[in-house]
Amino acid sequence: MSQFSLFSSGIELANLVVSSGLLKLSWDKISELYTELNQSEEIRWKVYQQPQSNCIIVAFVVSPNRTKQLLEEEELVPSSSLPFFHFLRTKIDSSFSISKAAVTLFDCVLDQLSSFKDRVGNSISMIITGHCLGGSVASLFTLCLLKSINQPGTKRPLCITFGAPLIGDKGLQQAISQNLMWNSDFLHVAASQDLVPRFFISPYNPNAMEIDSQIGIYKPFGIFLLCSKYGCSSLEDPEAVSEVLVAMDLEIARNKPPNEQWHMFDYGAVVKRLMSTISFKGISQLSEMIECPRQAGIVLQLQAIGLNRRQQSGDSNPLIAKLEKCEEAFVSKRKMGFDPSKKLNKRKEDMAKLEWYKKVSKSEDKGYYDSYKNRGSKKDLHVVTFKKSLTNYWKEMVAEVERMPQKEEASFRTRWLYGGTNYRRMVEPLDIADYYKENGKKDYKANGRSEHYIKLEKWLEEAGKPLSSQVITRKQNVSASLTEDSCFWAHVEEALIQCELLRNGQEEESTRKKLIEFEEYVMEQIKEYAVSPEIFLGGSSFMQWWKDYEQIVGTSYKSQLTDFMKSRLYQQYH
Repeated sequence: MSQFSLFSSGIELANLVVSSGLLKLSWDKISELYTELNQSEEIRWKVYQQPQSNCIIVAFVVSPNRTKQLLEEEELVPSSSLPFFHFLRTKIDSSFSISKAAVTLFDCVLDQLSSFKDRVGNSISMIITGHCLGGSVASLFTLCLLKSINQPGTKRPLCITFGAPLIGDKGLQQAISQNLMWNSDFLHVAASQDLVPRFFISPYNPNAMEIDSQIGIYKPFGIFLLCSKYGCSSLEDPEAVSEVLVAMDLEIARNKPPNEQWHMFDYGAVVKRLMSTISFKGISQLSEMIECPRQAGIVLQLQAIGLNRRQQSGDSNPLIAKLEKCEEAFVSKRKMGFDPSKKLNKRKEDMAKLEWYKKVSKSEDKGYYDSYKNRGSKKDLHVVTFKKSLTNYWKEMVAEVERMPQKEEASFRTRWLYGGTNYRRMVEPLDIADYYKENGKKDYKANGRSEHYIKLEKWLEEAGKPLSSQVITRKQNVSASLTEDSCFWAHVEEALIQCELLRNGQEEESTRKKLIEFEEYVMEQIKEYAVSPEIFLGGSSFMQWWKDYEQIVGTSYKSQLTDFMKSRLYQQYH
């Protein structure tokens, strides 16, 4: 990504949206719906069929009187009072707030919308649109639709709002923006002369001469198409959107006639003007040379939305300086953005190298766990690099899942659970080897296990055992399988410690009890074909335990495991 890609593409993307005809199509339906709105109605919505394109448009409008009343009484409702939207909660931050006006109107039509949603097929394209507070309701309904999307290839809804106020706080912004696909499903059209999109972004202050750095608690999400009589441009970075909305508010404040009354802004003229001028190129021109491409792109965008007509340089214009910082942070975040598929191929290579290491170690009759634990050759040292890159990748994966809205988290977990399970079963034994290599270390599961392993294991349990986990299937594939319990070797190491304690005459009764429990655990794993045959290799820590334990219990002691081991039935376990 180039250093100026965000702002240099804003005007082109905006022009592309306008030329697509979606704005005109959406506003035409809104205008038609306003003519049908009765004086007694608070909110009205309607479904418009577009049979030629297998598309439907769902439009929302709210009466001007009700709009004025709700905006004047506006406040935020906490997520604890919004059970219908609990799917937006994340494990990292479960709290967010939504506009009371939007929630109040949404509740009025919730039952009707729920019934309609259940009748819509996955193959139908849908545009959800609305004006002013109708746009707020459209946004909430779109979130509900996104929640229900769980099949690959399902057509996603597009929400287009005109002059809608911001509807939530930073918690809501983060829940939506965390999923890039969700964020791109919202297009908010805001005209420079319309006060409503900026109602809650900052307090109205006609005497302010500079941008207030304390931007309000309402936060934007989605893509914003900002319009003026000079043109239009698009912004996606929420911080940049906030800064520009504040600047637009101040610009209007400087030129606003005293005691001007607020009114519902008509976007019909805006859409018509944009459609008529879209074919002209170069409407905004720089009157002076700006050497920095990023600054030049920002200046052109600000001109297109009616700001910065004097074209001050970044050093003397606080807005340009702020937007430069916003862009740098946004581009950096995108570069580092969470895209599992970007790094997945590299991680597959690392897993393949570990598989090769596992195969070579087996040929040396000691298994990859003990080969790594003892580190007797250069190949063992190379594994440290593979293990580190895989662990960093899956720790990042788990952390990002925790930050996702609950619905998206569940979907993600299902898609990536197989890879995460294989990683855990292959790599956690190596972490166990590192843990017990340090003298005096005990109880890995309680004191040394990483949280990301715990979560990956928990998610597998919550998903239920897949068909491949059935005993008959595991028996057929046991020779090539990984031990299912990724903490198996921690149990072995603890059993070795118990044997050492018995030899030293310490904690005899409790120690013997723990060893019997370990016996039962191992035998259960063997019966289920849940352990790899590698545990029976001559140089493995398990076989070392067995030799120690056999000497301790003597020849007269009998159990299922001792019978299995003494009769060498383990040689047929493959």
